[in-house]
Amino acid sequence: PVGSEVPSEILYRSRFYPYIKDCIGAIDGTHVRVKVSNEDAPGYHGRKDWPAQNVLAACSFDLRFTYVLPGWEGTASDSRIIKNALSREDKLKIPERKYYLVDVGFMLRSGLIAPYRGVRYHLKEFSSHEPESPWELFNLRHASLRNAIERAFGVMKKRFPIIASTTQPNFSVETQTKIILACCIIHNYL
Repeated sequence: PVGSEVPSEILYRSRFYPYIKDCIGAIDGTHVRVKVSNEDAPGYHGRKDWPAQNVLAACSFDLRFTYVLPGWEGTASDSRIIKNALSREDKLKIPERKYYLVDVGFMLRSGLIAPYRGVRYHLKEFSSHEPESPWELFNLRHASLRNAIERAFGVMKKRFPIIASTTQPNFSVETQTKIILACCIIHNYL
């Protein structure tokens, strides 16, 4: 993302601009089914009933992936993966004075903004009640925008059933990692 631009999804919507004008996208992880040996399986059994790799991704508000880091074991935490993403050679770059929206599972640091804890957050929780405090209003705006990464993952998995959780993979972890990257790249052009 270009550091000085305000995304049109924010600029032209008064509920976001100027409050969240320096936000350039959202980051989250998703689990993709993986085929591993029985001895490696425990490291890949996270919160799913099947072995999975945890894929960290950043996206812009037009649902295009701007950074993808696949290949992590399903048990790896979001904080552990983002820490690696920010320090590796092909690292996630966050322009100065800009930030990504993340969920509460991520570590607090410059360039990442999580919602307020202990305050209503999920969009469903606001369906029948308006925000009652500045913190709830922030969380509603945060959730409305951070939802872009969830939608990007959903669209991509629907387009490419090979990475959907219902598909049993038949490739090595290395090949599956390349397939995920290829799907993200192709997704950006569709």
